[in-house]
Amino acid sequence: MTSLLDRNQPYAVALFRIVTGLLFASHGAASLFGVLGGAHGGGTVPAGAWPGWYAAVIQLVGGGLVLVGLGTRAAAFVASGSMAYAYFSAHQPDALWPLQNGGELSAMFCWAFLLLVFTGPGALAVDGLFASRTAAGRSSGERSAEAVAA
Repeated sequence: MTSLLDRNQPYAVALFRIVTGLLFASHGAASLFGVLGGAHGGGTVPAGAWPGWYAAVIQLVGGGLVLVGLGTRAAAFVASGSMAYAYFSAHQPDALWPLQNGGELSAMFCWAFLLLVFTGPGALAVDGLFASRTAAGRSSGERSAEAVAA
């Protein structure tokens, strides 16, 4: 059973990454474009408003990058930091525990993205396509160098 779980771990990480990125991007889209119910139950965040508009851009762009697995670690790092900022600036001053201050979502996104910083994108990521092309290019280049040397 353990070997089966270990073998499928990259796919579980990918599913986690995809769902987390989609949910995060949805928050950004709601705040910026008023879709999916809009920001805070309706409407949009005014362009350039601090910190809401910048947070929404990070959510939309960062969530989209994490969703497709492009620059996953960097995007997850920025997204995690933005959620830590949201938690400590908007929620934590109201009460100590996330359940009391309404910061559960910020805390969960912060830790979920921090996990992705360390695990990487898993399987089915655009990052993996670039890595395999780079590795294939290096392999063929090494073979060419060996042929020239021989």
